[in-house]
Amino acid sequence: RFSIETDLRHALAADQLELHYQPLIDLGSGKLTGFEALARWNHPQLGYISPVDFIPVAEESGLIIPLGRWALAEAARTISHWDDRAGKQLPFRISVNLSAEQLARDDVTAAVKSAINGAGISGDRLILELTESALVEDPDGARAKLEALKNLDASLAMDDFGTGYSNLSYLQKLPIDVLKIDRSFITDMLANQDSRAIVSTILSLANALGMKTTAEGIETEELSDALKGLGCTNGQGYFYARPLANDAAYAFLADCNALATS
Repeated sequence: RFSIETDLRHALAADQLELHYQPLIDLGSGKLTGFEALARWNHPQLGYISPVDFIPVAEESGLIIPLGRWALAEAARTISHWDDRAGKQLPFRISVNLSAEQLARDDVTAAVKSAINGAGISGDRLILELTESALVEDPDGARAKLEALKNLDASLAMDDFGTGYSNLSYLQKLPIDVLKIDRSFITDMLANQDSRAIVSTILSLANALGMKTTAEGIETEELSDALKGLGCTNGQGYFYARPLANDAAYAFLADCNALATS
């Protein structure tokens, strides 16, 4: 862990990290709506290091703050760059994860404002994803921060819904736009009636509260069709595409946009 922390500190200073982008698909229309940005680290000696290994170290060491600010700025720059390549504003948004530690320890509103102003984009091009754990210790403080982020026109998504505290009072009080259903429920929902019931219940709850939904971990057409039938808004997973490097993601976007306009 100490070695990862030392090397990660250097990697941030040397700009060795990159974002990959996993497509988000509208299940009703089949159209691309955006991407989730995922941090990737290609270590010069060790090769790719999994986020499962370096994100917890970043959170414990405080490096999550510069890492989170870099991810926001990089995602915003990518939006601007892809629009420039296309010669017009393209119809997509990028989701960026905000960790609980980042929300608690950093001025995330200033970080988001700096990212969008620096890239010259509007806040509505970003979706900010938070886990339930980010809201537990200080729900009132979290609400004030989320309201400030909403004032920048960013959308807010609750990630991994159903696996944490699932305090329904948060959903009433917090300005959440999207519930993301954890892959642990999605992957076996066709074979497990309990998982299917949980997914159906989350979708009904979101619909009643006027929220959109995203299912993670869709790996088959059968799963995609089942979630579409249950009324899920968006999906992501290997069935559509793995996380893509910048140029490959732009090519995916350009192809989808060409198909949509042809």
